[in-house]
This record gives sequence, structure tokens and C-alpha cells, in this order.
Amino acid sequence: MQKRKLGKSNLEVSALGLGCMGMTFSYAPFPEKKDSIALLRAAVERGVTFFDTAEVYGPFNNEELVGEALEPFRGKVVIATKFGFDINPDGTHGGKGLDSSPARIRQVADASLKRLRVDAIDLFYQHRVDLNVPIEEVAGAVKDLIAEGKVKHFGMSEAGAKTIRRAHAVQPVTALQSEYSLWYRTPEEEIIPTLEELGIGFVPFSPLGKGFLTGKMDENTTFEKSDIRNIIPRFTPEARMANQTLVDLLGKIGAEKNATPAQIALAWLLAQKPWIVPIPGTTKLHRLEENIGAAAIELSAGDLHEIEGALTKIKVEGARYPEALEKTTGR
Repeated sequence: MQKRKLGKSNLEVSALGLGCMGMTFSYAPFPEKKDSIALLRAAVERGVTFFDTAEVYGPFNNEELVGEALEPFRGKVVIATKFGFDINPDGTHGGKGLDSSPARIRQVADASLKRLRVDAIDLFYQHRVDLNVPIEEVAGAVKDLIAEGKVKHFGMSEAGAKTIRRAHAVQPVTALQSEYSLWYRTPEEEIIPTLEELGIGFVPFSPLGKGFLTGKMDENTTFEKSDIRNIIPRFTPEARMANQTLVDLLGKIGAEKNATPAQIALAWLLAQKPWIVPIPGTTKLHRLEENIGAAAIELSAGDLHEIEGALTKIKVEGARYPEALEKTTGR
């Protein structure tokens, strides 16, 4: 698989990464641990070198899974993890919700290093901006960890442009991870121009619209009780029916390219900027191989123009998150 560099940092990763959250969190039912380990190792064999996890996924068991699976490939893969939530050592939530205090950041780093079985965290994201801690203090704490050799690169997630600038002035930000896809394009307004100016890479999560852009679901699809999509406005049956037009467009272009809707959605993201690295998540080998195949699809200027023209006629229905969750993003 082709490689890409995240901004000016020279952190080189595969053009597509693998989001590991769904292996233990948000999208039940979860696979057997041995099957997830096999999938993670299969991803490495197929050229994926960029893996995304977080302490809060579980909590903790996602990092443990990734650490065990990727231990044989230490030094050959890049593992990103995240801090920023108030979690007790037993995995219960401490009550504050967010916590990016310097002491907590250091505590998370030390615990994540052990769970991931690495000597240094390749990319350490602030999971969500904590308004109770000045971002300069957060960036400073990560800067200290970088100086100590415990962390290699600083990242942010779902942060607003002004906050990114303030953090970047203290410790250069290597990558921003935020939602971006054909059905959520808000980052194009302010975030992507800011990242381009500052030389920061962009790691889109949910690049397939939490599965909707694969074309494998419709208004009649049902989810497990614990599946996060049950509370997302964009996934009501009415919204899914309305949003089917977008999937139909991807299917039409895919038919011309001998590609699936998911592959066209990922190829579109890759065509936006050379420093964009999507991290689609999956628990199935055939989906992993389908996603990887997107990296080989070339969308011409004409293809992109056709997609853009068609998108102007499509209005995506439904909010991407419930209101309470949306308030923690874009700060």
C-alpha cells in the first residue's frame, strides 16, 4: 500500500489506517479476542501500518488487544491512542467526564505504554478538548512527555481551529482526528484550511459514515441495543431513507470503476489532500480487504467534478450526533 506523511511531521503511515474501536466498543456484538488479533495481524500483512485505539474504548481492553496483536511488529507499525477522559483505574468513570489535567495526561501515558507494550506512544491525541484546562497546559504536558521519550507525536481530536492554533504554538500538532466523509463535510469550511496552513495531517474517523456509505444498510436495518447508531439522529429510519440518494450516487460511480460504494467514498477522501489518512474500522477480513482496495482507485478530476456536482443536489438529513454529544466537539 502507498504511504503518506501526516503534515510536516514526517510521520509516515499507510494511506489507510485501521480504526480499532469497534472491536470492543460502540458496535456490538464484538468478535472473539483471537479473531480480532488475527484481523489486526492480517492488516499488517496487507500493508496497513497505522492503528487507532484509545484508553476509553472498553475502557482499557482495546489498548490491551492492540498491544498484544501488534507486539510482533514493534517498530514497523504506528499506534495512535488518546487521553482526555476521567476514568478510574478499575475502568469506571470518575464523574467529571473530561480530564486533560497534566497529571492525568501523564498517568494515561504511563498506563497506555504498558497496555500497548511499547517503549513510546507514536501518536498521542487529546480525545476531546477539556474547557477546564487551558490548551497550552495540555500541549505543554505532551511536550514534556515527548522530551522524556514517552511520546513521539502530539495529536488532537474534534478540536476547533482556534484551539488547534493555540496548541500548535506550544507543541507542534502532528495530526487532527475528526469526523470527515462524503456525508459530513463541515471540516472543509475552517478545519482543513487551518491544517494546510500549519502543516498538520488529517485523520478522518467514520470515513464511511458509521457504515452507512457502504450501501449495506437501509431504513429497515436494525442494530444491537448497545449500538451507538440507535441514538444518532442521522440513523433514524426516516433519515436513512432520505440519505439513500448519496449511497445510490456512490453505487453508480462504483459501477463505472468496478468498485464498491465504500471504496469510492474512501477514494474520494484520499483524493482531497495528500496528507489525509482515513481510518475505517471493521471486524471482518473481507471488509478490511475491500477498504484497502480503495487506495488503488484513482478518481480523475472529471470524476471528482461529477461527484461534487451531484452532491450539491443532495441534502443529508439528520444530525451526526445527539445534541449533548455534539457539544463536546469543535471547541
